[in-house]
Amino acid sequence: MHHNIDSPVTQLLNQLTISFDVIEIPLSEDQKPIRNLEELLTSEGRDPSSVIRSILFKTGSGAFVLLGVAGGGRADWAVLRKHLDERKLRMAEFDEVSEVTGYVVGAVPPIALPEGIRVLLDKSVTDYDTIIIGSGVLGYALALSSKELLTAMNNADIGDFVKAMSTDS
Repeated sequence: MHHNIDSPVTQLLNQLTISFDVIEIPLSEDQKPIRNLEELLTSEGRDPSSVIRSILFKTGSGAFVLLGVAGGGRADWAVLRKHLDERKLRMAEFDEVSEVTGYVVGAVPPIALPEGIRVLLDKSVTDYDTIIIGSGVLGYALALSSKELLTAMNNADIGDFVKAMSTDS
């Protein structure tokens, strides 16, 4: 079943001739993506930890920074502040996310973002051959090669921006 969705994300990937699969994420009644995305992906033979979360931050100087993280790692605030040379950093508020990125929370991609947003990508993303990103359209995600994602993210900073997962869960 191939869904045709059209967003700045799919347009960019098509422009770069990067192939991707569209994954439909059923929405609950209140139009929020279902929480059991992991089950859905597992049932399709996909790795839930290969989902890239796009986390938007606002710096003390008023700039917005988006961090792409795979595998459920937690952002390392100290590392981020140092990398950005900012003393203050906070997570963007719900409304700021859509205002700044043009995408709704739950569909924010790490690519095809407005000019002014600085993009950081955690190295965790390269641990997976295939990764899953927000499509820009709520209810759909895109699966593509992590190498090709890096091609599409030509101006992102790649580094260790995540705290090491504690082994004693």
